[in-house]
This record gives sequence, C-alpha cells and structure tokens, in this order.
Amino acid sequence: MNEPPLARYEATLQGLARKGRLRTLAPRAGLDFSSNDYLGLAASKRLGDAVAAAIEGGTPVGATGSRLLRGNAPEHEALEADAAAFFGAERALFFGSGYIANFALLSALPQKGDLLILDELAHASMHEGARAGRADFRPATHNDIDAFEDAIRRWRAEGGMGRIWIAVESLYSMDGDCAPMESLVALADRYEAFIVVDEAHATGVWGPDGRGLAAAFEGRDNIVALHTCGKALGASGALVTGPGVLCDYIVNRCRPFIYATAPSPLMAVAAREALAILVDEPMRRVQLHEYVAFAGRQLAERCGVARSGSQIQPLVIGDVSRTMVMAAALQARGFDIRGIRPPTVPEGTSRLRISLTLNVGKADISAMVETLVDVLGTA
Repeated sequence: MNEPPLARYEATLQGLARKGRLRTLAPRAGLDFSSNDYLGLAASKRLGDAVAAAIEGGTPVGATGSRLLRGNAPEHEALEADAAAFFGAERALFFGSGYIANFALLSALPQKGDLLILDELAHASMHEGARAGRADFRPATHNDIDAFEDAIRRWRAEGGMGRIWIAVESLYSMDGDCAPMESLVALADRYEAFIVVDEAHATGVWGPDGRGLAAAFEGRDNIVALHTCGKALGASGALVTGPGVLCDYIVNRCRPFIYATAPSPLMAVAAREALAILVDEPMRRVQLHEYVAFAGRQLAERCGVARSGSQIQPLVIGDVSRTMVMAAALQARGFDIRGIRPPTVPEGTSRLRISLTLNVGKADISAMVETLVDVLGTA
C-alpha cells in the first residue's frame, strides 16, 4: 500500500469535520446543565467521607483482578447484598460501567434461537450488545407497544420458537420520556417474555426511594434491571439486578464479567453509601422534582418547549450547525449546555440537552432560560 498509515483515519476525521460532527474533549466550565449528577452526590461530603473512612480502614484502591480470581472484595459483596434488598430483587451484580453491563446482558442472556426486540432509541450499549449476541435481533419503533407485538407475531409466523426478550430504557437519555412499563410487562406476560430495562436515568430520581420506574416489577422471574451508579448515585459502575439463576449464569458465561478486572472496591463503598442517602435524604429527590416543574414551566412559557416531564429536557433544533452555535453561545455565557448531534440522535433532530441537577438553584435556572431566549433569537 502506498497510502500513508494514518491517512484513512485523517480522512474520516476530516469528513466528520465537514459534516459538523467532529467531537473534541472540553474541560468542565460554567453552571452544570449537562451532567447526570442529578442529586448532586458526586461531590457530596457524605460520599467523600465514606470513601475516606474506607481508605483509612484499609480498603484498597484497586481490585487487583477479576471477580472470579482475587478481585472479589467484601465491599463488592456488601454493595450487592444491599442493592438486591433495596431494589427488591433476588440478586445483584456490580459491573465496572453501565455500558459494559448493558453490552454484557444483551450479548449473553438471549440465546441462539431466541428473539430480542429492542427499542430503536435505546442506548448505544444495548444496540451493540444486541448485535454481538446470538439471538435474532429486531428494533421496534420507540415506545410503540403495537410495534413490539407485531415483531413478536411476525417472528412466530416465520417459525420462531425460542424465548422472547424485550429491551428498553425506562427513562430515555436524549428525549427525557419514559417507557410504558405497565404495557410492556403485560406484553411480556402474554408471550412469556423477559424484559431487560435500563434504569440508568431513573435510578435515584424516580420511584419509591428512587428505586426506578420499574420498581413495581422488580423481583419477578422475567425482569432484569440495570441501575447505573455513575449518574444520580454520584459514583461509577452499574448494578444488574434480577433472578439469582440469571446472575449465576452471568458469572459463569458472560465474558465481559468473567474477564474484566473488578471495579474498584472504593466505588462499591461509594455506591453503597449513595443507596443509603436515597433513603435518608428524600428531600434531594423532592427538590429535584421541584426544579423539573419550575424549569418545565419557564421553558414552555418563554421558549415554547414541550415539557418532557423529567430532569432531561431536550430542545430540538434540527440543523447540526445551528445547534452547535447555540451550545457554544450558551457556554460562553456561563451555562454548560451541550449540543447533541447524529449519530447519537436521529438525523434532523440535533438538539440542546438541558439536564437539571441539584448543582444549580432556581435563580440559575431562571438565568439560563433568560439567556436561552436571547440565544434562540440571535442564533
């Protein structure tokens, strides 16, 4: 080959730049309207004190190996026991990240001969896991129960005989809308199907004590849930909760669990403390819900934005360039709001993603909306 070794990569980056899709890393700056630290726990004194006490007591920073070797620390097991009790599941397993946990679940649990139906707007990690797995994989129109059922009926008519798996997010990270969990569970019951539900953006914020939007269904034999620890819980990693048999299967047959170095025991300590905070400090959740209602009213009245009803409020602009110009203008004026472009969101739906957290106050929200009105009028 006469082509320089880096040429194809440079060409790809140049193509992304021409389309306005070139990504770069930027430091944190301005008021937090972009993070997933919804309850403001990441820098909380209580989480910091718990980790400091663990270090003082001899908890190591590193796990030193996979969970099946020497990496299985008592901190991991204590977190898993507390998480199973908190979420009402038979068992819990701690993964290093939500991405890896989603990938692991959907690549390992649905078997050859099964059907996996995935909401088209579910997280990229779920799509990657679905593609890597052995089951027949079909996407379904977002939040459309009829589309899910039609996929099942077509597959059965084609001779499909295996188990059916349905995979969704309970609260979608880019639209801020919720899955119709009751209808999905009823559908699963009709067809003896499993449901894998990613509670990443609901854990800590929604449901009794912040147990998520699928809390009423946890503990059932056909429900597997993922609770990310790196968003409202302020730590990192992810908890998979579900039937003990499926957790044992993951330990024995799931390569991303078997061959990965275990998460830091200190993160297990932090996540365990965060679960306790959810019970001990319900006012955090109450205050965030007040912010959601307050921001929703202001954005609707001043900017004509349809309310999402959650802490994630998208403002769809459409055009990629205009979206990024607006995001840069907001950041320049002290508001950390990011532009989201394809392929993260569908073509023609580039947007500003406004995230509400306890790292700001109502005065900050009002100032953000005022600035947004000005930017909308000039961008």
